[in-house]
Amino acid sequence: MNPAPSRPVRGRLRHLPVVLAACGVLAVAAAVLGGSLRGWGGAWGAVVGVAVVAASYTASTVAIAWADSVSPQLVLPVGMVTYVVKFTLLCVGAVALGNTGWAGLAPMAGGIAAGVVVWSAAQIWSTLSGRAAPAEPD
Repeated sequence: MNPAPSRPVRGRLRHLPVVLAACGVLAVAAAVLGGSLRGWGGAWGAVVGVAVVAASYTASTVAIAWADSVSPQLVLPVGMVTYVVKFTLLCVGAVALGNTGWAGLAPMAGGIAAGVVVWSAAQIWSTLSGRAAPAEPD
């Protein structure tokens, strides 16, 4: 039986509500822009792009926070495995969608790019301004 983590994971996830809210706002804006440029396919593509970033970054954040709560020595190997799995799935998805001619393909790429920028900016803002949810006591 494994002992409980010595340091809580939740304190390492304080920025998630802020960045996920920012991604939600971006998804709405991306849907409007993608839809105006490419119709329903563009709207869905833009939203899927933002969702891919949000899911990918959330998975990394949770995996790395868990690894750090168990042992700081696990952060690098868990982080690397997480990134390899994520990028493998992204590449497989990109190849599968690449030749479909789907109208949402370019808006999806735009949604991914915008999602990366918005997530990063929201996380930096959340961390520097202290707007992240308060940490649980250790």
